[in-house]
Amino acid sequence: MKRILITDGVHKILPEELRAHGYEVDYYPKISLEKVIQMVRPYSGLVINSKIRVDARLLDEAPQLEFVARLGSGMEIIDQEEMAKRGVAVFNSPDGNCNAVAEHAMGMILAWNNHLLRANEEVKNFQWNREKNRGIELEGKTIGIIGFGHTGSALARKLQGFSVRIKAYDKYKPSGYAKDYPWVEECSDRESAIRQSEVVSLHLPLNYETLKLANRSFLNQCKPGALLVNTSRGPVVDTIALIEALENKQIRGACLDVLANEKPATYTPEEQEMYRQLYAFPQVLVSPHVAGWTKESKYKLAKILLDKILTHCGSSMSG
Repeated sequence: MKRILITDGVHKILPEELRAHGYEVDYYPKISLEKVIQMVRPYSGLVINSKIRVDARLLDEAPQLEFVARLGSGMEIIDQEEMAKRGVAVFNSPDGNCNAVAEHAMGMILAWNNHLLRANEEVKNFQWNREKNRGIELEGKTIGIIGFGHTGSALARKLQGFSVRIKAYDKYKPSGYAKDYPWVEECSDRESAIRQSEVVSLHLPLNYETLKLANRSFLNQCKPGALLVNTSRGPVVDTIALIEALENKQIRGACLDVLANEKPATYTPEEQEMYRQLYAFPQVLVSPHVAGWTKESKYKLAKILLDKILTHCGSSMSG
């Protein structure tokens, strides 16, 4: 009987259905990377989220491993070259939470434009500041979407009814990627997608090309007063450059669901000071990497991986 190790919280459909199809499943959602490396040897399958890094060190201890299944989209934690070298299959499920991420991005943009968090706090403190909280409408604005994969295109669908202009740029896709989105203009270069945009939304994988992509040069190319939205990966944004752009009023604000370091307990004194400066800006709205973290996406991510695992292993869903 083949064994599968699930290393993070997942909807019950995944372990239950895998067991129903004859697999032995061990479910340890709080297991550490070091513990996985110690016990991975007998497993043929590994299900991970973001805390387990699959590289040569782990793979050396997993001679029976046939596949690694990633809950979500980010593949930067998996050494795909090493996986291919060893013949280990890899699956992810970016279509499982792209709608959730798009909805979260929309929520952040609308909350920011309408000062909802500030207004909520003020009213609860018996302050009635109407003019101070006059909002900004999206209608007629230009939205730049950088990265037009699952989440970027999902955001474009959400924006369709807002009467906005959408400029998209995706370095990794051939022209014609937005042909099914007639309200979206494909841009041949990144600058033309962002220089006229009141909102710039990042939907990118993390790799050597996108690391600190939103740096000083990028932010200076943005339309003065633009709103930066990042629901992709924290290191895509150069935090120091962002702070400078906010100080210089090159951009008017930022909505960030992700940060370069998402473990406050590990912050160096320099990082603590950097984030203190970032959080001090009232025009910065943050959330703890939960854009794709909905009750619905938890099911979808598990179901998509389940189907991929069973297909790869020569089985099929019953019912």
